[in-house]
Amino acid sequence: MTNGETNGMTDPTEDVLAGVGPRLRALRRARGATLAALADETGLTASTLSRLENGRLRPTLEQLLPLARAHGVPLDDLVAAPATGDPRIHLRPVRRSGLVMVPLTRRAGGIQAYKVVHPPAAKASKPRPRTHEGYEWFYVLNGEVRFVLGEEEFRLGTGEAAEFDTRVPHWIGSAGDRPAELLALFGPQGERAHLSPAEPGASLAAP
Repeated sequence: MTNGETNGMTDPTEDVLAGVGPRLRALRRARGATLAALADETGLTASTLSRLENGRLRPTLEQLLPLARAHGVPLDDLVAAPATGDPRIHLRPVRRSGLVMVPLTRRAGGIQAYKVVHPPAAKASKPRPRTHEGYEWFYVLNGEVRFVLGEEEFRLGTGEAAEFDTRVPHWIGSAGDRPAELLALFGPQGERAHLSPAEPGASLAAP
C-alpha cells in the first residue's frame, strides 16, 4: 500500500496538500513578489518557499500561517478547504501599524477592495508620508480623514472620496476623536506596501 492510498483509495489529505504548491506560486506571482521578497516577509528561506511551491516539501501549519498573512488570504484559501454550505462571507481583519484592514475581495492579483479603520487622531502616529508604485482610491465611510499628499493637506468627511498617484508621498489618518473608516481600492503594489510587515517605527501609508 502506498503512502497516498488507503484501502485502494486516494487519501484526500494528500490531494489537498498537493494543490497547495500551485496556489502558493500563483498568489506570489499575482502579487509580483520574488521568492527573496517573500522570504523577508515570512521568515522562511527562499529555498523552503521554492520547495513548497514545487511540491517537494509537505507544508506545515507553521509555514502556511505566515504565507497566508503575507498574501492577505484566509488559510482556507491556501488549502482549498471544502465549502460547508454556509453562504456567509467570513471577513478576517488584518492589523498593520495600528490600522485594521478588512479584505472585501478574495481574488489573487488585480484591484483589491479593503475596509480600513484608522484609530482616533490622539492614538495615531505622526504623519510619515511614504511612496510606492501604483494608483489608489478611497471613500470615507465614517468619520473625518486627514490626507497628506505631497506638500498639500486635505480634510475629507463622510461621503467624500479621493484618488491619487502613490508615487507622490502620502499619508492618511483620522482627523477626529473617533476612528475613521474608509473603503479603499488598490492594486498589487499597494497591497504589498500595506500588508507587508512594517519596519519597527514605520508608519503605514494611505490605504
